[in-house]
Amino acid sequence: MKNPLWATLSAVVALSVVSTALPVNTETPFEISPASAVNGSPVDPPLLRKAQERGTVRVNVVTEDRSGLPGAATAGRKVQSFDRLPMVTLQVDKAGLDRLAAQPGVVSVTEDVPVPPTLNDSVPLIGGDKAYAAGKTGAGAAIAVLDTGVATRHPFLANRVKTEACFSVNDEAYGASSLCPSGAAEQEGPGSADADAGPCATLGDACSHGTHIAGIAAGNGAGISGAPAHGVAPGADIIAIQVFSRFDSEDYCGAEAAPCVLSFTSSQIRGLEKVSALKAAGTNVVAANLSLGAGRWTTACDTDPRQAIIDGLLAQGVATVVAAGNNGYTDAVNAPGCVTSAITVGATTDDDQLSTFTNSGPLLDYLAPGTGIVSSVPGGGYGSKNGTSMAAPHVSGALAVLRQAFPTETIAALQSRLSTTGKTITYTGGSTPRIDVGRALSGTAPEPDPDPEPRPTTIVNEKDYAIPNPGTLQAPITVDGVPGNASRALKVYVGITHQWRGELRIDLVAPDGQTHPLKPLSAEGSGTISTTYTVDASTSPADGTWKLVVLDADAGANGTLTSWSLTFGSSYEKTGSFLIPDPGTLTSQLTVDGFTGKAAGALRVYVGATHEWRGDLRFDLVAPDGRTYLVKAANSAESGGTIGTTYTVDAGASPANGTWKLLVQDTSAGSRGFLTAWSLTFPAFENQTGLAIPNPGYVDSPITVSGFTGNAPRELKVHVAATHQLRGELKIQLLDPNGKVYLVKAASATDTAASARKTYTVDARTSPVSGTWKLRVEDVSGGAAGTLNNWTLAF
Repeated sequence: MKNPLWATLSAVVALSVVSTALPVNTETPFEISPASAVNGSPVDPPLLRKAQERGTVRVNVVTEDRSGLPGAATAGRKVQSFDRLPMVTLQVDKAGLDRLAAQPGVVSVTEDVPVPPTLNDSVPLIGGDKAYAAGKTGAGAAIAVLDTGVATRHPFLANRVKTEACFSVNDEAYGASSLCPSGAAEQEGPGSADADAGPCATLGDACSHGTHIAGIAAGNGAGISGAPAHGVAPGADIIAIQVFSRFDSEDYCGAEAAPCVLSFTSSQIRGLEKVSALKAAGTNVVAANLSLGAGRWTTACDTDPRQAIIDGLLAQGVATVVAAGNNGYTDAVNAPGCVTSAITVGATTDDDQLSTFTNSGPLLDYLAPGTGIVSSVPGGGYGSKNGTSMAAPHVSGALAVLRQAFPTETIAALQSRLSTTGKTITYTGGSTPRIDVGRALSGTAPEPDPDPEPRPTTIVNEKDYAIPNPGTLQAPITVDGVPGNASRALKVYVGITHQWRGELRIDLVAPDGQTHPLKPLSAEGSGTISTTYTVDASTSPADGTWKLVVLDADAGANGTLTSWSLTFGSSYEKTGSFLIPDPGTLTSQLTVDGFTGKAAGALRVYVGATHEWRGDLRFDLVAPDGRTYLVKAANSAESGGTIGTTYTVDAGASPANGTWKLLVQDTSAGSRGFLTAWSLTFPAFENQTGLAIPNPGYVDSPITVSGFTGNAPRELKVHVAATHQLRGELKIQLLDPNGKVYLVKAASATDTAASARKTYTVDARTSPVSGTWKLRVEDVSGGAAGTLNNWTLAF
């Protein structure tokens, strides 16, 4: 909990308590609801083909609730079951898939795809890889894990568990029995907290929690095949303390099937007392990790019976690190995270968003990764868990690393290092630093938030897709930042090479599932398709994933989708019939919102009008800041008729958001006319094709711009989204349609960040707007890999 570390320590309180607490990750909410499946079937269609080809496939079967699992399991051989999820993993053949497709209550059947360990992602995210590279592993410090015990012989934790103890209640009235291997309520010494021994060994996943926590804090995967690289402090010692008991009553297990494991507050206090005794005897304990809790506290709970021992440990130089809880509260945490002197930790995802389940609010001290974290589990294996339970040991490990680096500093000083160097995550109800142990070691300030991506009007997918022969290809484009619905005149460019174009049928599927036919089957011959189609997609939302669906209806001819793109019409448009004073000035206005920063250097202004003498008309655009830009001058040589013209205006000096006005002036009496429409378009072109960056070497990513005249603006915006293990090795250049090279970002030995989401400005006044622009991303030094995820060119 956020705490004034100079607060007076509380008085000692009695320890006669009987309240219980769950391991925090077991409270993670999992909700399964029916989903619309392709062709009305819950079975992913490619699985049927794979089952025919391979004989069997490994699938995850999700049912509406757990009552549907026994029936689903009869479709194949069960290879994995789950404790809480309505899910089972099966090895099935095609007949089994057919049975699952027909079984009521089956929500989805998808392939069980192997993925790499995500602890390898969470540790670098908080700078743990930089600490490890600098030799700061937490060596010499110890972390106490008060939990469901630790698998002491697990390879990930080999020779690391130096002290063990068990405080586990036997209470017949509560249906509680000890998990100490001896069966006694207390046991100390080797083996006393081993999760692979005694009663814990019979409970399976229920006793896996503490081993998982220990691995996140201090695991070491060096030389172990299939293991995560390492935890946060792979050189730290582990003190394993079992504080849970077995419960056989559903009255206490609740939604959990009995038996379950719960922890009495009295057991926690006894465990914390053991930590205090070890510290007093000379063990260099830096943190006691409590990934457990219950309740809803919006203010400090300083009457909690754990307050006194937590205060006492802080006075000894030991931090008590507590998981905030997984109830999704935006203004509260569980106890004992509400204790003033505790350090309370919430959970984030790998992209620095709050995990959906995490508690948050003013009592939170830190955030750390807590979604999809892979770590050690009993039996020598590894498993993935979600929860603030997984976030807390990231902080405990960070404190061990900092204790090694700064052995004489107080816990308050180490906390300050984490607070001032962490990345601030802002959310509803507050803001909290997400720890970065690498920056805490160096004392450098956190990076600013990534620049917002410009709102695209044209989105391009340049990836080559082989078209199945015969079969169906689906190529996606994800739109983010275009408000409201799509355009009545959505432009869809398709580039395909094929040996027999007539065999191809092409459709566009909108985010809401609506299908828009683009090209039917025909008698066309071989060659290329390079066509822009126009569809009315105004009833579909603009944002979301669009799919280009290409069907090759007949075997024998091969082809490739080489490129496709979406161009959205202006969201800022006014139509009608507005009389222009003769002579005089008509003022029409539009309000623009949702943009960041300045307007476009090549702002597109469409004007539609009819007039008996067009040459009398002058158009001016007034920006939100009052600047006036000439759109069209009066010209006596123009005769009567209609105007339907798109003009380009350099409005880059004005803000994008606000009220824009079009002034339509009739400069001479005697002729009448009407303004029929006008619109604003802020042109930005995004290439979403991800490309691996050679190591070393460079990669080029193109964007083609058409329909513009003249040169590019003084402030051409180039937004780059890339990931790289060492961003300073990247040199970024922009090549204009004539091949002229602009330096966007130089390589820098001092830039140690691991990602890039930034908008750069290039003075491109000497380059033409229209043509193919290329972003060149070069890795100037070998040893670190990266990817160009996408980039945007905003005029």
